[in-house]
Amino acid sequence: MADLAKAPYHLNGEQMEFIRNKVAAMTTDEKIGQLFFVIGQDENMTDIKNFILKYQPGGMMYRPDHAEKIKREINTAQDASKIPMFIAANLESGGNGIITEGTWFGMPLQMAATDDSRSAYELGNVSGYEARQVGVNMSFAPIVDIDQNFRNPITNTRTFGSDKKRVIAMSDAQKQGLEEHQIIPVIKHFPGDGVDERDQHLLASVNALPAEEWMDSFGEIYRHFIEADIPSVMVGHIMQPAWERKLQPGIEDKDLRPASSSKLLVEGLLRGILGFNGLAITDATPMIGYNAALPREELLPATINAGIDMILFNKSLDEDYEFIKKALANGTLSMSRLDEAVTRILGTKLAQHVMDTHQNLRLPAPPVIDLKTGEHEKRADLVAKKSVTLVKDRDHLLPLTPEKYPRIRLYILGDADDGGFKEGGRVTDSFKSKLEAEGFQVCLFDRRDLDFHEIFEEGVADVKAKFDLALYVANVETASNQTTTRIDWIHLMAADAPWFVKSIPTVFISMANPYHLFDVPYVSTFINAYTGNRASIDAVMRKITGKEEFEGKNPVDPFCGDFIAKI
Repeated sequence: MADLAKAPYHLNGEQMEFIRNKVAAMTTDEKIGQLFFVIGQDENMTDIKNFILKYQPGGMMYRPDHAEKIKREINTAQDASKIPMFIAANLESGGNGIITEGTWFGMPLQMAATDDSRSAYELGNVSGYEARQVGVNMSFAPIVDIDQNFRNPITNTRTFGSDKKRVIAMSDAQKQGLEEHQIIPVIKHFPGDGVDERDQHLLASVNALPAEEWMDSFGEIYRHFIEADIPSVMVGHIMQPAWERKLQPGIEDKDLRPASSSKLLVEGLLRGILGFNGLAITDATPMIGYNAALPREELLPATINAGIDMILFNKSLDEDYEFIKKALANGTLSMSRLDEAVTRILGTKLAQHVMDTHQNLRLPAPPVIDLKTGEHEKRADLVAKKSVTLVKDRDHLLPLTPEKYPRIRLYILGDADDGGFKEGGRVTDSFKSKLEAEGFQVCLFDRRDLDFHEIFEEGVADVKAKFDLALYVANVETASNQTTTRIDWIHLMAADAPWFVKSIPTVFISMANPYHLFDVPYVSTFINAYTGNRASIDAVMRKITGKEEFEGKNPVDPFCGDFIAKI
């Protein structure tokens, strides 16, 4: 049984007695309910009160919606719940992770590019404050992954970069900012994303580091936070074969598991070797990386038996509950293991001030929402000023002025969605209007209206007659369920690619991915901005027009180890 007197709980005798008595008095259905961290329910689709009374979940995780609506839904859910719930959000890049009016402060890699941990503190502070306004008490952040593989489509700007010391310093600061608003930090994604080039949403990805190398990198990060009393760890659908083999010599390849269902990695490595005694939560279990490990009926009890305490999201909620009940009935899952998980859940709720020993909700949302977004936007402006990075300007094309380059052909890459869903923002209109306000004549290249004469028949002189400078702005964001964040040129003759780069001045700005030089190593001028928000667009415009110096420092290798890109 979890020792609630020890870190990260530090409960006193009275508090521990309350938890023991509470667990003993709960019905089996109530205990099973605590295991499930369900998707936040929409009042327009579900009777939230009845939903809570039926399933009695331990937590809910909401996606962004309007502040007043989110607050009302959370209040309804908490009022209906016998035991106060964890209410979580992905507060990775600002308050926009929970409310549509929230501040998109900036991606973690942008904080790292300032080389100032105060930026990461403000990320936690701003997002924590705004989330607290609607009743959120838990953040699925900081992200403590190390971005080792530039081909990985999901880590990238969501990380604090490729240096473990910077990852620790920035994550520490973000954690502090969150905790100042009583938001519980959950570090992720154990055993560490960013080594493989694949996305765990689509398959179980692999952290392929040797055991000792893992311990000197990811292991050092997790040990640091465990020693700093981190209350919760999110366990990913990520394999770590070296440690499973080290802990069970002779294990066959077919028996290796992603951490979310691996007792070797959770009980053996995370809890045993690293000493984590706190709350372990899976990453979202609808992911293919989770479900491809075992049949789901076997997988859910295997997850709890592995040492994990809460299951994030469901396929069929009713079916998942029945899988746990069946496992208890047939002995696959023991009542003692269920009690241990529930003890950790309730112990965390008590230790982290979600509830008191009378089962009352502590720190509900304030009566009146005050987001302070104006003040928070000014802080985002300061981060953007310090983070935008000039990677190279070989031919000294900067600054851009209407006198030097009166006519600009503007190419925007990545602004279109792939079926109605785009996680961040679009930048086309902002860049076009801001360039025109500076006095440039701007012609926007339109992918939807291709000039076949230009593609197949025009030469250098023809293109020079049209524009004086080509400005590329890439807004290719990291997002779930995609296999790459590389540049995807128009497939017909790469019609939007800069074939003319040696004849016409060409500037490339990346707003959402620091690694595009791998696909355009020949460009003379390359700039990284890390986040496609308003603050970063404004900062880029000031810098390329010479109104402001570049201050950002590369938090990763933007050259991707390619000597051509450095030329």
